[in-house]
Amino acid sequence: QVQLIESGGGLAQAGGSLRLSCADSGRTVSTGAMAWFRQAPGKERDLVAVISQRAIFAYYADSVKGRFTISRDNAKNTLHLQMNSLKPEDTAVYYCAASSKAGTPRAASDYNHWGQGTQVTVSS
Repeated sequence: QVQLIESGGGLAQAGGSLRLSCADSGRTVSTGAMAWFRQAPGKERDLVAVISQRAIFAYYADSVKGRFTISRDNAKNTLHLQMNSLKPEDTAVYYCAASSKAGTPRAASDYNHWGQGTQVTVSS
């Protein structure tokens, strides 16, 4: 059974960096795409970045393009999100998600496994 556990969140200053990690104790995340979503208070859960099963394709939301990098290590069943040049508007709870679909699915409904979330707070 897939169990996703995020780590690496915390407090950063604007312009700083954080690296999020997601570990799968069930060892099944390599079967499809994986993604990071985020949800700010009072807002919907939005896609941040998604990476295909073999890490050949990646998609980024316009708001993070050029600042964030998604990566995965299927041998270690881990997913990462390197976040640079952080902005206060990046403040949110970040969720790791796993899908059984190929490619880079964009909708939250495409993902059937979710982590518990990790808080990222960026101060100005």
